[in-house]
Amino acid sequence: MALDFVQFAVDCGVLRFGEFKTKAGRMSPYFFNAGLFDDGAKLGRLAQFYAQRLLTSGIEFDMIFGPAYKGIPLGAALSVELARLGHNKPFAYNRKEAKDHGEGGTLVGAPLKGRVLIVDDVMSAGTAVRESISLIQSAGATAHAVVIALDRQEKATEAGRDVDHSAVQYVRQQLGLQVCAIAQLSDLMHYLQQHSVPGLADAHQRVLAYRERYGVNDL
Repeated sequence: MALDFVQFAVDCGVLRFGEFKTKAGRMSPYFFNAGLFDDGAKLGRLAQFYAQRLLTSGIEFDMIFGPAYKGIPLGAALSVELARLGHNKPFAYNRKEAKDHGEGGTLVGAPLKGRVLIVDDVMSAGTAVRESISLIQSAGATAHAVVIALDRQEKATEAGRDVDHSAVQYVRQQLGLQVCAIAQLSDLMHYLQQHSVPGLADAHQRVLAYRERYGVNDL
C-alpha cells in the first residue's frame, strides 16, 4: 500500500523532487504538498489510503478531528470513506480564529468526546498536534492517536537546533499518542530505487544523502 501511495502522490504532483526549502531551513530534495490533492477524485482516493491504513493499524478511536487548515478536508474525507466502509464516526474541526456570532467559538462539528483521532498530512515539528491536544483536552476529551500521510523520518528542530528525535517519535514517546502513517521516507527511497525521475537521474542519491544527514533511527 505504501508504494502505491507514493506513486499516487507522484502522479498527482503532490510529491515532487528537486530542491525545496523546509520550515526548518533545510534544503530538501523532495517536497510533499497535500494541498494539491485538489479535486474530488484525488481527495476520494486519498481518503481510501487513510482509511485502509487506519483499519490495518488496529487503532481504535471514537471520533475524528481535523486541525485547521489542511486537516479539515482530510478529516472530512476520511470520515466519509470510513462511513462508506461501515465505520461511521463523528467529525469535528477547529477555526484559527474564534467566531463571535452564530454558535461562536473555535470548534465546529460533533462535540469532542472520547478517544479522538487527529488527521493531518505531515508532521514537521509536532506544533499542530500539540495545539490540537490542548483543544481536545479543554473540551474534556482524550487525544488518542494521529494519522498522517507521510512520515519524513527526519530530525525535528527545537529553538533552531536539530534534535535526535523526529516529530513523530516525540508525539509517540513524549505525548503518548499512537501515530500511523500511510508512507514513510523509507518507502519513498524504495520507490526511487525502482523508478527514475524525469530530469533528475540522481534523485535517489540526493534523498539518501539527505536522510544520512537529517534522518532519525527508528526506535
